[in-house]
Amino acid sequence: MGLFKKLFSIFKRKKEKKQESVEDEKNNLSDSSTVLDSSTDMKAEKKEKIKPEPEPEPEPEPEPEPEPEPEPEPEPEPEPEPEPEPEPEPETEAEPEPEPEPEPEPEPEPEPEPEPEPGFFKSFFSKKKKESLSKGLKKTNQSFFSKLNKLVAGKSKIDSEVLDNLEEVLISSDVGVNTTLKIIEMIESRVADEKYSSIKELNLILKAEIASLLIENEEELNQEVVSFKNKPHVIMVVGVNGVGKTTTIGKLAKQYKDNGLNVVIGAADTFRAAAIDQLDTWAQRVGVPIIKQQMGSDPASVAFDTLSYAKSANADIVLIDTAGRLHNKINLMNELSKIKRVMDKVIENAPHEVMLVLDGSTGQNAFIQAKEFTNATEVTSLVITKLDGTAKGGVVIGISDEFNIPVKFIGVGEAIDDLQVFNKLEFVDSFFE
Repeated sequence: MGLFKKLFSIFKRKKEKKQESVEDEKNNLSDSSTVLDSSTDMKAEKKEKIKPEPEPEPEPEPEPEPEPEPEPEPEPEPEPEPEPEPEPEPETEAEPEPEPEPEPEPEPEPEPEPEPEPGFFKSFFSKKKKESLSKGLKKTNQSFFSKLNKLVAGKSKIDSEVLDNLEEVLISSDVGVNTTLKIIEMIESRVADEKYSSIKELNLILKAEIASLLIENEEELNQEVVSFKNKPHVIMVVGVNGVGKTTTIGKLAKQYKDNGLNVVIGAADTFRAAAIDQLDTWAQRVGVPIIKQQMGSDPASVAFDTLSYAKSANADIVLIDTAGRLHNKINLMNELSKIKRVMDKVIENAPHEVMLVLDGSTGQNAFIQAKEFTNATEVTSLVITKLDGTAKGGVVIGISDEFNIPVKFIGVGEAIDDLQVFNKLEFVDSFFE
């Protein structure tokens, strides 16, 4: 056994020398290149593994077992035993593998999908605009629900008494008689067919039916790109004095310009010097050109000059202000018709849009005005202003339904951004908040 120990110690020394030489070679390799590709590492590993493949038997297993130790013959083969060194290398390989895994973790970046919330309906409704809308409709909301809560107090089912009281609430909110009757009939039908009976379901039914009566607004003002079929797109703005026509034109000009459009304003309300001066102030504030003439000038002449300039300036939008006096309705309506004929001579089919501005705080008067203007000219869109100052915001629902004209914009405050693109779902949601 003394001889075996000497042989074993000699073998051990040889083994340690070989290990040291292997380590020196590895150090030299690391000094020669600062960066190693994963592919070269794999190749080195493969080469090392190719050598040890026939000699996996001498792995550390024979060494710890004292019984196979007396076999000196396989001992010269442990030269490949540098394998214990590559073994820690796979550990480094296994470690970097979990590290890249966190990189895919940024996949939660799709979380910006909640951003479309502002735009549930095309994404132009920001959280700020929603808050502004809810604030502007606060008076209407409080008035409506205070009445609604009284009529359902102590009630558990939707019965004929509840519906009669609901009819009164809707009419008093200036929803309009005809529209109110439609809503009541639809609720009665749903209660009968779908077996809705709980008072808790009344709000849900009301929201759904009112939304169904409002015409879809296709305006995409606050999108990155605003496109119109015509260039320039001519909008003739009509309405009685005092409803906010001039202010609406100024705010629209600002919003259209902010969306990258070239805007031109025409001051065709030549019956009031104040109207021309006010519009001129807005044009300077917004930074858009305005075409105007002296008070008393022919409105059609102003419209002609405005469209001629717009064509030469390659404008995108033309906003034409018009007179709004109704004390002589026949003359007024004839004047509007004359303006339309003159504009058509400059730009085919102009105006492409006749926008009627109504004061939402006037209630039933707004219905009368809508009737007068729709009979005299082809109104294609509505703007309902001053909703923040009234508890009768239901006028929006009634006018849109009765005249079958889409509401494009609503005014819910004094700020420029408070003239909002009308979104029927957001409106109804704020109405019932």
